[in-house]
Amino acid sequence: MPRSPIQDVPVAELPIRLGQFLKLADLAEHGAHARELVETEQVEVNGRVEVRRGAQLRPGDVVTVAGRRARPVER
Repeated sequence: MPRSPIQDVPVAELPIRLGQFLKLADLAEHGAHARELVETEQVEVNGRVEVRRGAQLRPGDVVTVAGRRARPVER
């Protein structure tokens, strides 16, 4: 099965916390949804499950949720 394309998401300032990025990239509907995704181990960063909502993302990090992929890029 082919992997989904990576969506570049412009952010005002890097690093950005994972929970904030999930909302900004529309991978989570709101903060509580972002928390639920992380707590139930549905979020991967660079191919590894991430369970820290406050994990810092840097340019080039790829976040995956339900097959959708996104990465932060500076504006």
